[in-house]
Amino acid sequence: MTDDLFTPLRLSGTELPNRVMVSPMCQYSCEDRDGLATDWHHTHLTSRAVGGAGVVMTEATAVSPEGRISPHDLGIWSDEHADALSEITAFVREQGSVPAIQLAHAGRKASKTRPWEGSEPLQPDAGGWEVLAPSDRPYPYETDPPQTRAMDEADIEAVVEDFAAAAARADDAGFEVAEIHAAHGYLLHEFLSPVTNDREDAYGGDFDSRSRLLLEIVDAVSEVWPAEKPIFVRISVTDWLPDRDSWTVEQSIRLAERLAERGVDLVDVSAGGVHPDQQVPDAGPGYQVGYARRLTEETDADIAVGAVGGITTPEQADALVRNERADLAIVGREHLRDPYFTLHAAQRLDAVDDVEVPRQYRRAFE
Repeated sequence: MTDDLFTPLRLSGTELPNRVMVSPMCQYSCEDRDGLATDWHHTHLTSRAVGGAGVVMTEATAVSPEGRISPHDLGIWSDEHADALSEITAFVREQGSVPAIQLAHAGRKASKTRPWEGSEPLQPDAGGWEVLAPSDRPYPYETDPPQTRAMDEADIEAVVEDFAAAAARADDAGFEVAEIHAAHGYLLHEFLSPVTNDREDAYGGDFDSRSRLLLEIVDAVSEVWPAEKPIFVRISVTDWLPDRDSWTVEQSIRLAERLAERGVDLVDVSAGGVHPDQQVPDAGPGYQVGYARRLTEETDADIAVGAVGGITTPEQADALVRNERADLAIVGREHLRDPYFTLHAAQRLDAVDDVEVPRQYRRAFE
């Protein structure tokens, strides 16, 4: 039988009820600048669970204060942060969805204002902080970037420990999927890409060395994360910098095989973000789906693949799964427009019997 959008997907010991995932989308809404989840986060995430999504993932959730993109980012660097998230995970599970968390460190793209405040570098005297990166070259903002320091061995060890501690807290908070963020020009992507990594030690140089930190973090997270709960890794499959020595699809295929060897269940395939000179293709419908298809077809490993990028209709999402281009349709902006995307997809695809419609809403879907 051909799988479709409403075929459950079993990863490790966890069953995803359908193949729709809410993409991690930054909300920049911790108004007290403390990283604690608020009523906004509760409403944002739980409404998508009511809307039927199989997996509901948090925004990039910082593993340390200095790992935030902005002072208003969500965090999970203390037990208090985990406690603030536990009510959300409980409600998401009650709706039949799988609560997921993206664990992140922003690297050289940290310490800046929110998008609606200009996404400008934030200096220490304005509430910013020292930025850590593989190399001491700052992100090339048009205005003065924050101070950027190349990480030493102690910094690297601390980051590995921070990811592991965050994963343990996420488990305690009730999350059922942990995703390690290694995309979009943030810290782990910065180590992967030769555009941002010119180190001459064990964490820079060839493919193996540039991949080392991510793989060490995967191993550290795996030690504290229950075996029955899946681990995802989000990668930028290409830097979109064809005229430079950069991260490529071919390297991503190699990396996916290394991740599979370490027990990673799914690669969440995105692209770009490491440098403003990137050459972004026309952002039309499904504009990044081809990358997921390449990993699905060319990776000689048993690992699931999630597709992102311009997925806006039920038919698109369903076709991804039916045509074996990806195992999971990861939907971002359409979920901002329509929190009930999955329920509406079930209606349009005549699959309402395959999705859990809340009792309170059933009259609208009969």
